[in-house]
Amino acid sequence: MSTPPVRVETGTDPELAVVTINHPPLNLYDRDLHTALLEAVTALETQRPRGALFRAEGKVVSGGVDVRDAFLPLAQNSDVEAGRRYFAELVELGERVHLLPFPTVFAAHGLTLTWAFELALACDLIVAGESASFGLIEATVGLTPAMGGTQRLAERVGQGRAKYFVMTAGRFGAAEMERWGAVDRMVPDDEVDATSRELARSLAAGPTRAHAATKEILRELAVGGLGEANAHTAEIAGALFGTEDLRGAMESFVEQGHGKATFRGR
Repeated sequence: MSTPPVRVETGTDPELAVVTINHPPLNLYDRDLHTALLEAVTALETQRPRGALFRAEGKVVSGGVDVRDAFLPLAQNSDVEAGRRYFAELVELGERVHLLPFPTVFAAHGLTLTWAFELALACDLIVAGESASFGLIEATVGLTPAMGGTQRLAERVGQGRAKYFVMTAGRFGAAEMERWGAVDRMVPDDEVDATSRELARSLAAGPTRAHAATKEILRELAVGGLGEANAHTAEIAGALFGTEDLRGAMESFVEQGHGKATFRGR
């Protein structure tokens, strides 16, 4: 039996789910990987861990898309409707990752092209190795990114840089991406796995109900601007007073001081 291209594991830390892409040799996006990634996201939605780490095996995170498998038949047949359906699935996939109600971290240890960078941008935080590089190179085959990467990159770095990044179809290093704000933390290559795991683990062990509220407020900001976010903040943040985590943390703070509370995501 062949190894599945995506696996979801909890390992020794049941609070943290680790999603590993392993589709050698280059982790190219094809129909098999598409199906496996959809199944992995469904598992996260069902299992509801308190955090998730997305990572990849191999020398690169991904060399991009297997054009012959994913796009060439559609192009040869000028099949616009099939293209729309496929891209609708990609947009939905990115949005489902974006909407996961717990912290998500993406580890980029090497070349991270097209769908892989779009998946990273759908996560909350991106950790990159010093030699990692990124690109949305769909323009080289006459396409534009269709998993939400363009718009999510624009949220992070602004529309001008997003246009430059996508339209030039270039490859950009981790240091530049960190300066732009597209990457949240750059570390030495040999520290990517440990750093990203520890970050994801610490977030998963923290006040995940509060983290979910933070994500929800920021989504309101993205949709309607500051006014919309302000209009919903009281309702979103106020609901936290009904959680066990907040009550326990408040009592811990009064009795033991700062930083002693433990959280269970309830």
